[in-house]
Amino acid sequence: MHGFLTWLTLFLGLLLAALFSMVLLGGYRSRRKLKSERDTLLQEKEAALGFVHNVGEVFADSETVEMDHLLTRVIHYAVRTCKASSGAIHLMNTKTHQLEARAISGVFPPPFETNPGLQEYESDATGHLEKLVRETPIALGKGLIGEAAVLGNSILIEDAEMDARVPRHRFDFLKIQTMLVVPMRFGNHTIGVMTLINRTNGGRFAPSDLNLTQALAAQASVPIHYAGLQEALEDKRQLDRDMQIAQQIQNSLLPQELPSYPTIELAAFNHPAMEIGGDYYDFIQIDDKHIGLAIADVSGKGVGGALMMAVCRSVLRVDASNVYDPASMLCSLNSTLSSNLAEDMFISMLYMVLNLETHQLSFARAGHEAPILVRKGESSTEQLNTTGMAIGLVDNDIFSQAIETRNVSLRPGDLIVTYTDGITEAMNSNGDEWGIDSLLLSIQNMANSSAQHLLENIRKNVLEFAGNTPQYDDMTMLALRIR
Repeated sequence: MHGFLTWLTLFLGLLLAALFSMVLLGGYRSRRKLKSERDTLLQEKEAALGFVHNVGEVFADSETVEMDHLLTRVIHYAVRTCKASSGAIHLMNTKTHQLEARAISGVFPPPFETNPGLQEYESDATGHLEKLVRETPIALGKGLIGEAAVLGNSILIEDAEMDARVPRHRFDFLKIQTMLVVPMRFGNHTIGVMTLINRTNGGRFAPSDLNLTQALAAQASVPIHYAGLQEALEDKRQLDRDMQIAQQIQNSLLPQELPSYPTIELAAFNHPAMEIGGDYYDFIQIDDKHIGLAIADVSGKGVGGALMMAVCRSVLRVDASNVYDPASMLCSLNSTLSSNLAEDMFISMLYMVLNLETHQLSFARAGHEAPILVRKGESSTEQLNTTGMAIGLVDNDIFSQAIETRNVSLRPGDLIVTYTDGITEAMNSNGDEWGIDSLLLSIQNMANSSAQHLLENIRKNVLEFAGNTPQYDDMTMLALRIR
């Protein structure tokens, strides 16, 4: 019995010692784990702080930040910190809704299948591949990068050989062994994707590498977002400068002052819907006895419409000399301009030739609104209709058969008013158009006024009708009265 107690005491002592050792071992392992987690957090913290300092230098002492310079710094720092062989940042193009490579570090394998022949015979393979990556946008949801952008989740691929989503490349220097794909988000929106490929030591990326990359991507998203806003703002400023120059050029193409003649009174105005427009009017001295009067509307608005208007003006001024038949003049314009017009662009034009001595008015319409005649002493108005179609729609054989010249003899006090459809189609907040009836009524009410006062009154009426409603078509009018 005594021996049994001795053995039991010894066994319990050994058991307690073993349990104590296990507790100590567990505590040691727990401390090691905590220390490892602490070291990882400190590494991420130091990397993030270093990154903030590194990127902050881009903003220091600079009123503007060049996006590509910022992105290059970000990806170089991420590659170095995470010990990756190469990396790239794809940014979201908000216009095309595709991801475009804006910064690359190292020899970055294309994240898509490539034509091996291009790599095999290209003397500068790495330069060609970088150009290929930069010039190949990635659709949302396509491939690993597109998937990360859509889902907003990071992707860790420890062994790329085991993942069918990873593209395969025939050359060893392009083989992807391990990979990190991390979305860059600002608020609830993905602004880009950071991708790191292969470890410099030949190992695999681990969850700790993913955490570090996510921390860097999160830090990078903020300055990249604001740099993008600054880039967009600068693009808008440049566009505004270009539009201002285009507006100045267009204004210089319109008559700077109205020509003066003893027997007729002229008036005109142009009110573009945007900074620059596609409406046009002009007065051309054909010879001592004849003047040409043109009013036109180019279907395209903005810069395209303004450029075509400038071309139309130049051709008209060159060809109008000694041409007294308006239909022939418009046929000449159609022949010259048709090949230069885009498929969705055309020009409506009213061209008139006035004999300054006899006051005979000849006119032809290329799909334009009919001129309005008000005889002296009459309250009614007459729309002078003729056949014709817009410039640029058909070839010259069909165009010449469709268009006609009409003649009308004007007497002292008679009034001719012309306009573009932006006048009658001006819209108010209720979606109602001003309309031809309102235009005719305004002309009748001011029929005895000067041409200038008549147009000023019509312009005032139209703009009051439209109010603050944005207009999408230019407003132009031209009027002449026989003294």
